[in-house]
Amino acid sequence: MTKIWKETGFVEGDSWVIETEEVKAAEGQKPVLGLDAFLNAVAETNDVGLGVLIAPADDVRKLEPHLARIDLIAVAFPAFNDGRGFSHATLLRERLGYKGEIRAVGDVLIDQVPLMLRTGFDSFSVSNAVAQRRLAESCLTGVAQRYQPTARASGTTGGFSWRRIGSTGA
Repeated sequence: MTKIWKETGFVEGDSWVIETEEVKAAEGQKPVLGLDAFLNAVAETNDVGLGVLIAPADDVRKLEPHLARIDLIAVAFPAFNDGRGFSHATLLRERLGYKGEIRAVGDVLIDQVPLMLRTGFDSFSVSNAVAQRRLAESCLTGVAQRYQPTARASGTTGGFSWRRIGSTGA
């Protein structure tokens, strides 16, 4: 069973549904459309509060003229070793200035959540039972060292690792 998690805890009654050929949003639910379907839909409507699913190979810059109308951008992680979603979140937050919710969906691992938070993700679709248990217990590790700035600063750790002065006085 998939649960939605935010830093405040698990979300009850999330109404977003990622639409596929087999799954459609029901009454009272909000559809999350793939990028091409989304772009076709916004060309025909002036709706706001929309949701879009970004696949790893998608160009998120296509969303730029529509960002004010989007409430949720779901970024797909089809495999744990595909890090393009991190780049998508960073681009959305830092270059495009997106202020809405960015959700990680797919193969979301507990060890990646702190890094995902730093790159701009707000929520996570978590299906792994171990990850759900660790999130419920607030067992997130910090990011002890970092090599570059991100959309969200890590307040619990020091500065950039390459700026630290070692005990040798280097």
